[in-house]
Amino acid sequence: MHYLDHNATSPLRPECLSAMTHALGIGGNPSSLHGGGRAARAIVEDAREKVAALAGADADQVIFTSGATEANNLALFGAVEGSLDGEDSKKVRITRLFISAIEHSSVTAAARKVAERFPWVRLDILPVTGDGVIDLEALRVALREGKGRALVAVMAANNEIGTLQPLADVSKLVREAGALLLVDAVPAAGKIALDFSLCDYLVLSAHKIGGPLGAGALVVRREAPLAPQMVGGGHQRGLRAGSENLPGSAGFGAAAHILADGEGERTRITHLRDHFEAALKAAIPEAVIFGEKSPRLCSTTGFAIPGLTAETALIAMDLDGVMMSGGASCSSGKLSVSPVLAALGIDEALAACGLRASFGWSSTMDDVNAAVASLVKLRERARNKEAA
Repeated sequence: MHYLDHNATSPLRPECLSAMTHALGIGGNPSSLHGGGRAARAIVEDAREKVAALAGADADQVIFTSGATEANNLALFGAVEGSLDGEDSKKVRITRLFISAIEHSSVTAAARKVAERFPWVRLDILPVTGDGVIDLEALRVALREGKGRALVAVMAANNEIGTLQPLADVSKLVREAGALLLVDAVPAAGKIALDFSLCDYLVLSAHKIGGPLGAGALVVRREAPLAPQMVGGGHQRGLRAGSENLPGSAGFGAAAHILADGEGERTRITHLRDHFEAALKAAIPEAVIFGEKSPRLCSTTGFAIPGLTAETALIAMDLDGVMMSGGASCSSGKLSVSPVLAALGIDEALAACGLRASFGWSSTMDDVNAAVASLVKLRERARNKEAA
């Protein structure tokens, strides 16, 4: 089998499995005071330090969650609710919410719900260029107009086409406007160096970097507003109730530790991606690579072969033992056009052909060659049908 769907989930690294197995053997609750509890707490806090290092933050700024979806929800709802007028005279109510047009659905759906729950919050969608990069001038204008504090959500890199966002420029505009910045760093973690100092909230996910499913984190600047969305205990400084996921945290920490110095892995993955794209274009010149002219993640190729629908391609490749996605994995069961490709202004017929190859720690050149061979065979079959 040839797995090229690391942006959906990356197979569990052996080091993470080992760390999780050890944690499961501890058996204690991290909140307990006895020996087993203290041993469990040590594992959780060690993992917190390793995840913080990956984000370029301090350990006490990391809140473990059940995944990136919960973390994005906690950031959006928690920031708005936490900014409400209260005893703290320094609080400034958030009344404006800006998100880029290519955010993950866990951001876009949560943002819409925030605007519904808090009617004084206005939600606006920020456009992107045809190469999938946020329109900085549109952001500048949006921040300048209107009253009240703004919260801006811009992902570090897009999960479907891999385009990197100019976070330093975004951060500068946000800071000058006295606004807050949420960065969904899930696709980018381990692929680029993260700089938490640029933002106020940063989201990570374990299973995208070879850790376990069901573990994520929200990294929060100490002065940033944040109201807990899960209550019922004083866990994690009262910001997220519930006993920490001991094996999940251990696996997350192990993956983060590996990627803290992952330049060698990034170089290898970049070579695989570049080879895939070159071989694809050589064999199928009409193939389109989305965001090709913009800086992109080393791990991601969003592409389309005109006339070959994503549904047809995915089924055929699966029969060949090649696993990819059609855009975002969370939408892979739907036939609707990817909102990301629509935001780029891609023609609907071509967008319906959108595919994503994503590479990771377990990817090999055999996987790349098998994927290209499967696509070439499928394109030849389609041509023969057209000629018949």
